[in-house]
This record gives sequence, C-alpha cells and structure tokens, in this order.
Amino acid sequence: MSEEQTYQLSIDVETTYIDEQSDPENDRFVFAYTVVIRNTGNMAAKLISRHWIITDANNYTQEVKGDGVIGEQPHLNPGEGFQYTSGTVLDTPIGSMRGSYQMVADDGFKFDAEIPMFTLSRPHALH
Repeated sequence: MSEEQTYQLSIDVETTYIDEQSDPENDRFVFAYTVVIRNTGNMAAKLISRHWIITDANNYTQEVKGDGVIGEQPHLNPGEGFQYTSGTVLDTPIGSMRGSYQMVADDGFKFDAEIPMFTLSRPHALH
C-alpha cells in the first residue's frame, strides 16, 4: 500500500464575510471559514498542529502556527471527518489563506496535509 493512500486527508473550506463585525471605513474586514477535514486514507491519524499563511490584497502576509484547531486535536479514523469554524481579520476586502495541518498517524508516521489556497472576499468585491 502506498504512503499516499495510507496517509490522506481531504480538506474543504467555505468562507463567509461577517458584515456586522467588519468596519470597512477603518479597514477592518472580518471573515469566518468553516473547514471540513476527512480522513480518506487507510490509517487513523491525529491533527497535532496547524500552519496558516494569510495574505491580504496589499500582499501583507501573516503566518499563524499553533497546536490543534479551536483548542482540539481531533483523531480521525479512516472515513471519519471533523468540522470547525474559525475566523480572521484583514485590512482589505479581499485576501487568501492557505496552509497545512501537521498530522501523526497511529503507526507514528508524521505527515503534513496541505490546505489548498482559498479566497476571502467581501460580497461584490470581486467582479
């Protein structure tokens, strides 16, 4: 069995602009993102930490690293999923996020699960 099949996650993200917490006149744009992580491999694994790269429209980049997600380190058996919602604040109405989850499989193998880049956008900011 290949490592790729054994240690594999699918990651889907949906974003929402939070109008009531944003203040565009003071360059404050608040976004929520909901992540669904699903273990599509053949080996159970635990999410140990996260690494986010957040970039706004001015190309200002911030990196966020930390243990787990929302205070949890979910353990996912094959076929299981975990969903959570978090947020970020940008100085511009458009930006992007990408990153990775650092995982440890039940057999001790450590691997990174890449989070594909996704867009953060205030409604009607993109044409």
